Amino acid sequence: MTTTRTPRTPRPAARPKRRAAHRLALLESMVRVRRFEERCVELYSAARIRGFMHLYIGEEAVAVGVNESLTDDDAVVSTYREHGHALARGVPAEAIMAEMFGKATGCSRGRGGSVHLFDAGRRFYGGNAIVGGGLPLAAGLALADRMTGRNRVTCCFFGDGAFAEGEFHETANLAALWQLPLLLVCENNLYAMGTALARHQAQTDLALRAAAYGMVSWAVDGMDVFAVEDAARRAAEGVRAGTGPHFLEMRTYRFRAHSMYDSDRYRDKAEIEHWKERDPVEGLARRLQDAKELSDKARTALEDRLAAEIDAAVEAAEQAPEEPVEDLLKYVTSPVEVTRP
Repeated sequence: MTTTRTPRTPRPAARPKRRAAHRLALLESMVRVRRFEERCVELYSAARIRGFMHLYIGEEAVAVGVNESLTDDDAVVSTYREHGHALARGVPAEAIMAEMFGKATGCSRGRGGSVHLFDAGRRFYGGNAIVGGGLPLAAGLALADRMTGRNRVTCCFFGDGAFAEGEFHETANLAALWQLPLLLVCENNLYAMGTALARHQAQTDLALRAAAYGMVSWAVDGMDVFAVEDAARRAAEGVRAGTGPHFLEMRTYRFRAHSMYDSDRYRDKAEIEHWKERDPVEGLARRLQDAKELSDKARTALEDRLAAEIDAAVEAAEQAPEEPVEDLLKYVTSPVEVTRP
């Protein structure tokens, strides 16, 4: 792990003692995300899912590792590449798949689709189709917690492309100025849509740039779920301790194109294959197999269980009702008029 330290960086927190059950749970969470996304490719290719869709394949360690550091009372704000974040947060695959199908049983009642997953009960506040659009929302949630004295963390995921947006710099400045309980997680997969990082950022060390705002910042191997979990836990502990916002640059890679509409001609195939050698899912599986914690039989059982879970989610989505036409204007405006003082 490459570390960019500031004078305010706390001493590293002790790593949690991971038991075999926890390591296996991390693998299961990552495999669930991978298989869900692969099924979405099949469904989209068969025109059973429509609209825009951005896959998380290759970045599973980030979503799973970061969510391990959060409590149920914390908040998560995501991007349009959020299927993995939602699954790792605990949003059921059935509710997500129904949303992909545009059904009323979806987590956003079928109104948001792939890029607008939402689950207030799990404090998962989107899914946002605007690049960097979740950052000021996250700052608002964190500000509310600070003003009301709630010791909670708001975690905001965003990509390296959002680093070029004004929303990031405004949010980073105010978060540091007001010492907001905000954890900023930049998923640096080296490409903002089809533009390589070095072609749109003069300084490609994003953790170094974030540190200029006076927040604790460092870079993490985003292909290693243990490294991600350790870094996120340490950062979340720092935020809870009142040391202000923390920034993590997760150095990761998406194995698929930017979206299902993307021909992916801007990346060298050798580069993609190089990163696939560091596949976070298979890498963890090999480590567990080498440690005699995962047998071939147990891996097969895991795959079968998750396949059945996803099959059930697809079947439920297909059988779920469409929202009635007469309800389409529901929730567009508030049902109760607000009385202003």
